[in-house]
Amino acid sequence: MCRELASWSDRRFSFSHYRTRDQDEVDVIVEDRRGRVVGIEVKASATVKSDDFRGLRQLQEAVGDRFVRGLVLHDHDRVTPFGEKLQAAPLSLLWTM
Repeated sequence: MCRELASWSDRRFSFSHYRTRDQDEVDVIVEDRRGRVVGIEVKASATVKSDDFRGLRQLQEAVGDRFVRGLVLHDHDRVTPFGEKLQAAPLSLLWTM
């Protein structure tokens, strides 16, 4: 699905999944041709906790300066910062930007 959506753009992206030995993970990793990385975690809950960013923080550390943003998409109505380049955002944001 992500690949089909990305085909609409002139930019080229690669999509992957991130998981550590300790089973911390990030649902979707998007990387552009320049190596910039965005991590996306999707939660069904309306409440997001700092612990929900564990995999995104590990990804941020692993890729260093290439990390652009980490998002936890969830069922809420506002964007909430959770650290440098880390935010919780409503899933509905995808259709309103």
